[in-house]
Amino acid sequence: MPDNESDLVMQVARTLRRRWAAAYAPLGLTPHQARALRVTGEHDGLRLSAVADALRISARSATEVVDALEKAKLVTRKPDPTDRRAILVAVTALGERTLGTLAAARTKEADEFFAHLTAAERAALRDILGKLVP
Repeated sequence: MPDNESDLVMQVARTLRRRWAAAYAPLGLTPHQARALRVTGEHDGLRLSAVADALRISARSATEVVDALEKAKLVTRKPDPTDRRAILVAVTALGERTLGTLAAARTKEADEFFAHLTAAERAALRDILGKLVP
């Protein structure tokens, strides 16, 4: 077991990411694609540069991720009504349903992961971690 808080937090985060990746695999999605879909789903159309910024990846990498989501019919590209030179990425109806499935999978995995903690311990953990997030 790690002997400091930062290593322990990273180990917990990596474990959750592995669990979520396994839950996304049957949907044919990588964790990066799932995250891009979630970010896009939070907006009614998002420029590719905003997707890249939100994911903290290059525009080229964001293009590849969005291409895969578009191929899977989870997102579509459409003209930006405020700037005809720009393109917006929007979630399709299938993408919306997939977002629901992803959210359920994330919740299930997190609930199972944290199940050995009492409700009071989970609340305390949320409070502590909340103090560390800007």
